[in-house]
Amino acid sequence: MSWIEQLWRTYEAHETQVARPSGDHNEAVLLPICHMTQKAQIEVVIDGEGHFLRARVVPAGQARTIIPCTEDSESRSGNKPVHHPLCDKLQYVAGDFVAYGGKVTKGFETSPREPYESYVTDLARWCESPFGHRKLRAVLKYVQRGRLVEDLVAAGTLYLGPDGKLLEEWTDNTAEPPAIFQAVRPKPQWEAFVRWVVEIPGDPQAAVWSDLELYDSWIRYYLSQPRAVDVCYVTGRREKRAAKHPADIRRDGDDAKIISGNDDSGFTFRGRFTQLDEAISVGLETTQKAHKALRWLMRKQGTRIGDFAVVAWSVMGEDVPDPLADSFELLGIDAPAVEARAAGSVGEDFALRLRRRMLGYNASLGDASHIVVMAVDSLTPGRLSIAFYRELNGSEFLARIEHWHATCAWRHSYKLRPVEGTRRLEPVEFVGAPAPVDIAYACYGRTLDEKVQKRAVQRLLPCIIDGQPIPADFVERAVRRAASPLSHVDDQAWNKTLSIACALYRKQNEREGYDLALEEGRRSRDYLFGRLLALADELEAWALRETSEKRTTNAVQLMARFADRPYSTWRTLEAIKLTPYKLRLGTKGRGLLNQISYVTALFDPNDFTSDRPLSGEFLLGYHCQRQALRDRRLSGHGGQDDSGADEREEALESKEEGNDHDHTGQED
Repeated sequence: MSWIEQLWRTYEAHETQVARPSGDHNEAVLLPICHMTQKAQIEVVIDGEGHFLRARVVPAGQARTIIPCTEDSESRSGNKPVHHPLCDKLQYVAGDFVAYGGKVTKGFETSPREPYESYVTDLARWCESPFGHRKLRAVLKYVQRGRLVEDLVAAGTLYLGPDGKLLEEWTDNTAEPPAIFQAVRPKPQWEAFVRWVVEIPGDPQAAVWSDLELYDSWIRYYLSQPRAVDVCYVTGRREKRAAKHPADIRRDGDDAKIISGNDDSGFTFRGRFTQLDEAISVGLETTQKAHKALRWLMRKQGTRIGDFAVVAWSVMGEDVPDPLADSFELLGIDAPAVEARAAGSVGEDFALRLRRRMLGYNASLGDASHIVVMAVDSLTPGRLSIAFYRELNGSEFLARIEHWHATCAWRHSYKLRPVEGTRRLEPVEFVGAPAPVDIAYACYGRTLDEKVQKRAVQRLLPCIIDGQPIPADFVERAVRRAASPLSHVDDQAWNKTLSIACALYRKQNEREGYDLALEEGRRSRDYLFGRLLALADELEAWALRETSEKRTTNAVQLMARFADRPYSTWRTLEAIKLTPYKLRLGTKGRGLLNQISYVTALFDPNDFTSDRPLSGEFLLGYHCQRQALRDRRLSGHGGQDDSGADEREEALESKEEGNDHDHTGQED
């Protein structure tokens, strides 16, 4: 029960934020206990004496409404759904609903006035209790008159047909449907949900759904109702026991519950217990606070992939990094576009920015802070399982996040940002770890279904939070897809897969200490072959740019074959495919040809002539070499890189003197 205790403590620590929207949208609201949200379509305005004033159809952006509810009404479904205490659908609040042709919910056919009568009876009890409120009494007076539909028709909110009954659908194709039909579409207009506004002189808060006094009135009234008292398994105190537990956790209309035992005729608990309370006892206030807190956190800072949802939070409310964010999102304004810079400084600059960001979080988080990471998923519509749960102190959580972003970092260019003054988006480069969702796409392609995507993210969570090794099949899949550029829809998609595959391979081989920039001194076979492929790619691309040709280079076209048979493919590429471009460039290509010769001389002879397949390391060599050439080109040195040419030629001559072997194409 640790998860529910931490959520209960979170609610207790944030009670001052109850009913206040937070986050980027008004969905993220910490609800009062015994309350829920509904989307209202009709707003009825009355005065303090219960007289109708006016009504309107609620715009979609203002429809979300906080309403009081009971345990039964919060999860109502099926036959004879229970009414809400104050705001509800027309069949409950309109006494003339049936007279105007409204159709009641299944189960009420034999007694169509039952929904309205039970609503009025329970509202009267609330009004007559010590916790009654003047706005409640105004609403009660009005609904007891039983003329809501009549008033709404007169106000032009609802529409009648020729028979004097409510229209089921708008059939006039020559005119735009009235607002009510658009608001409730595809349901008929009598399915509209009604909320109340009570205008009383001197009371600035007329809307019942934002009146704090009304929240408190319902909570105190509902908790005062007689119910069984038992020891709460969460707090250890004797409390009024919850009979049902809230749903609506991940999104609106979410019927799945973490705790559920209302199936007394099936096999939810039968066979082990005879009564639900033998299995678990949770206090009503406790479960309400815990579930409202989880709902709030999920909407405010959680990440949802279909039915799978993840959220990380601090119990006391300190700001925490999102474990599923990439480094670009984590660093925020500290992650500007990567500029061309000296080799080796890219990784150092990123490490400095990451450390600075973590120190910023450390200013509020520490060993005393309590961080919870929780993921939920559902296999059936009504049952929600906890797929991942960890509790950590603040410094431990930050250390694991920092380690993930530092060890899974690479140089990426797939993020987009708007161009100022236009609607166009342009790619922006950043250094860091990719988001788990992007890793899933790199491994399985953009056509992967939701189940595969959420399963991939679920498998990556322990790598981020627990420091577990990256799954080997992820690395293998990403490397294989990155080595097949022609299987991607365009170069942008391939470059994204390529950089993510490099990040995963680097993460898998942390001990190798791969740098984020080109490592001139690394002489491993696969890394050098990757560099050769990048140089061949640049040589041909340069020649194509000279003649304004736009097509895929031979190096890219042969990449998959190169990964399987590097030596034989290189002979074909270097001796045959590149010859026309060498001739076209002439002396301008001398710098690249020198580099090809230099890299070739770095090989061990037996490694160079071996045709065994390449590991993912060749992608690192390819990407780093390509990036180094691109940075130099953007810095104004054209396509040629003569830096260090003399030293490389001397190294090449020295290498050839000591090794009497023939590398195909060295005479070029």
